[in-house]
Amino acid sequence: MFFQRAKTQMPAAGQALPGRAQALPTAERHVVNGERLAGPWPEGTRTALFGFGCFWGAERKFWQAGPGIVVTAVGYAGGQTPNPTYEEVCSGLTGHNEVVLVAYDPARIAYEDLLRIFWESHDPTQGMRQGNDVGTQYRSGIYVADAAQRAAAERSREAYGRALAERGYGPVTTEIVDAPPFYYAEEYHQQYLARNPGGYCGLGGTGVACQTGLDLAAGPNSAT
Repeated sequence: MFFQRAKTQMPAAGQALPGRAQALPTAERHVVNGERLAGPWPEGTRTALFGFGCFWGAERKFWQAGPGIVVTAVGYAGGQTPNPTYEEVCSGLTGHNEVVLVAYDPARIAYEDLLRIFWESHDPTQGMRQGNDVGTQYRSGIYVADAAQRAAAERSREAYGRALAERGYGPVTTEIVDAPPFYYAEEYHQQYLARNPGGYCGLGGTGVACQTGLDLAAGPNSAT
């Protein structure tokens, strides 16, 4: 019980694991589309970063989004430990979240469309868990690259929170913070469900539709 409680609390300053200076080895190319995971990508490509449960299923949501997605990759962000391993993240002693990096072409898919996928693919009211997956690495988070992404993310959180409340859900616990360093996860995690089609995916949405793309696309600060 103590270990589980510890895993649902962010480590205090000085408690995080030390990590390492060198990045972990990872895949060079995306299993599904062959693009380089770390670039270089086509000119004009932008990036977005999301965490919403086990990153295996979360990543698949985005690579299946169709035209406009340049590449996706899974990794760790939002904690204190540099270049952590998966086992270290699962210990609850890094503070990192399991996240998905999405490189996208804003001329073909809008940031608001990515937000819709994010909101509709999980329950953002569960705190440090997602379904049966419990721990700080399963928290709901949007890690924004600039002011336009922050404005769009905050508007969408407010709007989706109202929609959830109307259906009896509690407050949204999603954190929205400036994008921290992103550490690529080990090779076997990249596009895991493409390599293992029958693999585990614990993600489940609320069934509440998100109107983010429609509501925000015309806004003065639309993040495209």
